[in-house]
Amino acid sequence: MAQIIPFKKPTAAQKHKGKSLCLQGHHKWEVCKSKQFDVRQGRLVTVYRCRRCDKQKVVAH
Repeated sequence: MAQIIPFKKPTAAQKHKGKSLCLQGHHKWEVCKSKQFDVRQGRLVTVYRCRRCDKQKVVAH
């Protein structure tokens, strides 16, 4: 017989774990490697993505 695995709905604490800092504006930015550099209006820009919530930030240099 196969083992039966109980499927539980994740609690609210488990679902939003690690995102509370992002809600307060403390993101964990890292450079997005798939789209490292982009040119917008003749300026070089870098795309940053938050590790926790996947929010994007674009910085022009």
